[in-house]
Amino acid sequence: MAAVPLIAVRDLEKTYAMDGPPVHALCGVTLAIQRGEFVAVVGPSGSGKSTLMHILGCLDRPTSGTYHLDARDVSRLSDDDLSAIRNRQIGFVFQGFNLLARTSALENVELPLLYAHRNRIAPAERRVRALRALGAVGLADRASHFPNQLSGGQQQRVAIARALLNDPAILLADEPTGNLDSRTSIEIMEIFQRLNAQRGITIVLITHEPQVAAYASRIIQIIDGRLVTDLANASHRAAAAELAGGGHG
Repeated sequence: MAAVPLIAVRDLEKTYAMDGPPVHALCGVTLAIQRGEFVAVVGPSGSGKSTLMHILGCLDRPTSGTYHLDARDVSRLSDDDLSAIRNRQIGFVFQGFNLLARTSALENVELPLLYAHRNRIAPAERRVRALRALGAVGLADRASHFPNQLSGGQQQRVAIARALLNDPAILLADEPTGNLDSRTSIEIMEIFQRLNAQRGITIVLITHEPQVAAYASRIIQIIDGRLVTDLANASHRAAAAELAGGGHG
């Protein structure tokens, strides 16, 4: 028997009402993502890939179609139910890092525990878990640093650590290398590959850069709101090997 997909969307449509004609951001998208996959969704600006991510991340609802997350139909859940799913099952990494400027790296990482558990976790336990997450991205020694004391790559590592705090089943990364140079981008992709391989975290990466998508093991292309290709990437790039060889992508 085939495994039940972690993510399954069918006939997904998203239409935005505008002053003029409606904008069809997604047009009948159907796809399934198994637990433990590393998938890149690629397409030009305005293709609908970020709209798809917002729906997969339970930040938005489709106009029509269905979305099953871990066999649960989440297409029409209440805002509170969607918020609970985001807190428990999904970690987000964005292009802009979204760190609080006057808050240390450690405190930035702790934030999901404050929001999700309403202070029921003791401060000492929050600290231990946040330090563990920072260690997973190689930044335990920068825990007390503020964002303006960190490089762009280090800030993105803090953002990834924060996304890991509630042990999510899925990491959704929206253009996570968009503000980084090529060498630092490879370092960030190495972290994603390692989290996928060692922890089995399902990763969905949104990008318009083919060279970034090449690190994923499956590449989905969306153009004008339609899924046009969905291919395994058996020869995906190994970031660790590039780093060891001094490659800059």
